Amino acid sequence: MRELRLKGQGLRTLPDAAYEHADTLELLDLSGNALDTLPRDLHRFRRLRILFASDNRFTELPACLGDCPALEMVGFRSNAIAHVPADALPARLRWLILTDNAIAHLPSTLGERPRLQKLMLAGNHLSALPESLRGAPALELLRIAANRFE
Repeated sequence: MRELRLKGQGLRTLPDAAYEHADTLELLDLSGNALDTLPRDLHRFRRLRILFASDNRFTELPACLGDCPALEMVGFRSNAIAHVPADALPARLRWLILTDNAIAHLPSTLGERPRLQKLMLAGNHLSALPESLRGAPALELLRIAANRFE
């Protein structure tokens, strides 16, 4: 199985049955649930390229994302995320969607992701962006409306 969509099922944890597909899963959609954490061993999904967890209860971008070797698209829109730890940013990150959260600061290492193309940050509490984004060679789209920029 390459895709697993568990949208709107009221999940509070990732079901153990999902690990049956750890060697083949490329897309995991957990949107519209009641999740506030992800398992530390998420890296077992070694081919996982896309993870969506919008409309959940996260207050922090899970650090375990940074351990996922193939992860390149991350979407956590409309949660309550206030903290984005540097170690939560996967090395192969291309798309980061954090629209409509409560983020006031981003890690300085964000611009050090050489494949970063799309960065969606509208609807947060940002007043500045990391200086490192100036050196993001592949950045094509940056959405920052509805923040606290002067």
